[in-house]
This record gives sequence, structure tokens and C-alpha cells, in this order.
Amino acid sequence: QVQLVESGGGLVQAGGSLRLSCAASGRTFSNYAMGWFRQAPGKEREFVAAISRSGGSTYYADSVKGRFTISRDNGKSTVYLQMNSLTPEDTAVYYCAADRRADIPRTALWAYDYWGQGTQVTVSS
Repeated sequence: QVQLVESGGGLVQAGGSLRLSCAASGRTFSNYAMGWFRQAPGKEREFVAAISRSGGSTYYADSVKGRFTISRDNGKSTVYLQMNSLTPEDTAVYYCAADRRADIPRTALWAYDYWGQGTQVTVSS
């Protein structure tokens, strides 16, 4: 089993940036593809970005493409989400998740086996 802990959320003005981190423990981090998801109030959880085990392949939701960057450091067992040009529509709880079965970035919630507790991102206008 993998334990995931997100950090780096907070309050930022529109146009600003934040970097989220997700630290993993418990199993070999490089055995898992990783993803970021978010859930805004009253909405379903949605895919944001994902990265393969080695970091060589990434995939983004259209809504964040060109603004967000996912990366990972397998030596530190951590996955990151750099978020730039934030808008109020990016306000949500952000979750990281680990996929133990496939080595491709996947977008479906059901593909992920382990989830963190989430970190709040609030973007003010």
C-alpha cells in the first residue's frame, strides 16, 4: 500500500502560481504512475494531469494545458504540480493518486488505487 500526502495549497490571487507536492511512502514510488485530480464545491472530481512511472510521458486536461506542469522525482518519492496563470475556476481541493497497474498516464478515477487526503487551492479574483 502507498500513503500519499499532498501539500502546497493555499490562497492566491488570479494570475498567480502555486506548486503542489505529493509525498509518497510505503512502497517503491517508481512502480506507480501518478495523477492529480481536483474537486470543486458541488462538482464531481475531475482529472487534471498524469505522469508515467519514469516521468517520460505526461497528459493534461484541456482546461489546464499550457498552464500546469506535472513532474516527479523518484529519488524523493514525490510528484509535483506546478500551476501558473491561475484563475478562480481552478479553485478546488486537489488530490494526488497512484496507479499501480499501468505505466501510462490515465485520466479515469477508477484507474487509481491510492489517494491522498487533498489540499485546498483557492484563487481569488
